[in-house]
Amino acid sequence: MRRRPVPRPRVVRVRGRSMEPTLREGDLLLALWGAVVRDGDVAVVRLPRDAHGAARPVSVKRILGRDPDDPLRWWLDSDNAREGVTSFDVGSVPGEDVLAVVVGRIAPRPGRMRARPTP
Repeated sequence: MRRRPVPRPRVVRVRGRSMEPTLREGDLLLALWGAVVRDGDVAVVRLPRDAHGAARPVSVKRILGRDPDDPLRWWLDSDNAREGVTSFDVGSVPGEDVLAVVVGRIAPRPGRMRARPTP
């Protein structure tokens, strides 16, 4: 029987406004690397390279759900419709690029991160 790796906690800092109003620039988050991903979760993700081949920064995004054409890939969104790169811009991302699930905000307003229902 294969054992699932134990999720590893890390602290991440929010940069940018793509997750407002849920998260704000500078928020410190507790994320679990290797945690099980579910629809509606806030996650730390690696986005595809831009049109010029340059790497994008690791980002915090909302998981919309599995790609209906490829269940090994995930659709991503931002909570702020006017900011940020989403799957509507770059397509779905492979499961290995969903690096961690955010479980809570540490500062400045401590609290649990609840999954938002997806449409």
